[in-house]
Amino acid sequence: MLGKISVHKITLIALAIVINIVGSYIALVLHLPIYLDSMGTIMTAILLGPFYGLFPGVLSALITGMTSDIYALYYMPVGIVLGIVTGLVFRRRNISNKLFIKAFCISIPASLISACITANLFGGITSSGSTMLVQLLAKTPLGLTLSCLIVQFFTDYFDRLLSLWLVFSVIKKLPDSLTNKLKN
Repeated sequence: MLGKISVHKITLIALAIVINIVGSYIALVLHLPIYLDSMGTIMTAILLGPFYGLFPGVLSALITGMTSDIYALYYMPVGIVLGIVTGLVFRRRNISNKLFIKAFCISIPASLISACITANLFGGITSSGSTMLVQLLAKTPLGLTLSCLIVQFFTDYFDRLLSLWLVFSVIKKLPDSLTNKLKN
């Protein structure tokens, strides 16, 4: 697979990393309850498949973790799983009316992993704007872990839905000549 990597693929992965970093920085600075850190990963996974889809998640987590948000390093497995699962769900680049269902499918594995990381490593407190929601729910009979899972799933779902909508809006505008070069 790596023997056939083209300049177009490398450029797309680099662009995806920048999109992830800028999105995560916006969410961090504005304390948004969504993350905006996976649009590049999703775009790469849809256009290039699951193998290439994991690279933007890993590399953007490394860069973000070393520059602006240390928590990003701990959530690197989420980016890996998201890239692989998204690449598998969209392996035929099927842009359909089932966006809500597909967002649900790619959110479940990532939410499980991120909820476990949030609850077990950080006690429900991270740099995300959703931390306030977790802390409120944790005081109910749900407890910390279930609160993290619930909040994580809903924030992940809306984050992935928004990301998919934006990515598909961009992909639809790409010229066929470019998407054909990315297929090879």
